Amino acid sequence: MQTILPHQVWIAFAVTFLAGLATVIGGALVLFFRQPSYRLLSFGLAFSAGAMVYVSLTEILNKSIASFTQAFDPKFGFAFGTFAFLSGVILVLLLDHFIPNPHETIEPNNAAEIEQRQLRRTGLLTLFAITAHNFPEGLATFFATLESPTLGAPLAVAIAIHNIPEGIAIALPVYMATGRRDLALGASFVSALAEPLGAALGYFILAPFMSVSVYGAVFGVIGGVMVFLALDELLPTAKRYAKGHETVYGLVIGMASLALSLVLFKFVS
Repeated sequence: MQTILPHQVWIAFAVTFLAGLATVIGGALVLFFRQPSYRLLSFGLAFSAGAMVYVSLTEILNKSIASFTQAFDPKFGFAFGTFAFLSGVILVLLLDHFIPNPHETIEPNNAAEIEQRQLRRTGLLTLFAITAHNFPEGLATFFATLESPTLGAPLAVAIAIHNIPEGIAIALPVYMATGRRDLALGASFVSALAEPLGAALGYFILAPFMSVSVYGAVFGVIGGVMVFLALDELLPTAKRYAKGHETVYGLVIGMASLALSLVLFKFVS
């Protein structure tokens, strides 16, 4: 396994932080734009899902298998990589079961109909739940960028797009309940910090034990988490906002864009 240099760690943290800040962009959309384009949002979410599924199954999972193969042998490497991937799916499935992500139930059209007390409660619950869900996303972005910026950059873009509707879900009930833009943006910013915080906790906990096999386990789990989030959260949400074929177009173009970007990176790196 290659030595990790300090500047690589800082670059990975910076990319993770920027991806998390997209949550604040979502909050700003609620406050400063009267009529957001939900068809564009649907396309963007599906684009993000396609990119995340493609990079998880073609790059992240393969890196997990390669790391385990280096530590053991090809047969055990493939088996352990697969088990790590499935463990990531089960992990986020359990997280989603015990802490459901409520952003699916928040709509700009019906927020005004909910009484302010309920909106304050909804805002707090939404902030808590989405912040909890942002931890593994931050971990995924950080370790992908730490391994290779060419892998981490497109993943960070995909997660950033995913974070925009989460920012909307956080800021909307807070703003409707309090009428204060600073509180709504502040709530979005707190949730955005969960991604670099998740990256920091994951790195400092795992750094003393970092080895080829640990690297394989981390990437396998991250791959499973990303695929589950794309299929369980991004695509259903994109479909809810769609009025035509935006979801299919976004999914296919997201996969194709990421595939072509990885091909390009192979030639220029």
